[in-house]
Amino acid sequence: MLLKLLLMYLVLINLVTFILFAVDKRRAFQKKYRVRERTLLLCAVFGGALGGLVVMLAFQHKTRKKRFALGLPFLLIVQALLIVYHFVGFPGLQ
Repeated sequence: MLLKLLLMYLVLINLVTFILFAVDKRRAFQKKYRVRERTLLLCAVFGGALGGLVVMLAFQHKTRKKRFALGLPFLLIVQALLIVYHFVGFPGLQ
């Protein structure tokens, strides 16, 4: 049950993050009001790192900003390790 809820949450937060990054990229082209970087990063921190990373790489968005270029892969690795640790555990760390 917990795994199913976690999976549903991760799909939702990554979809939201993906959409926010894509909207920000589109607004950048249109020279319109942009999505705050803080909002993009918070979505990534709360589980949406994969969605943000996909948009970043697919649309070349925020790739020159170190906090995104280094931060999103780092967050994704940390999030993956936390999930694995929670459901599988790491021998020797318990």
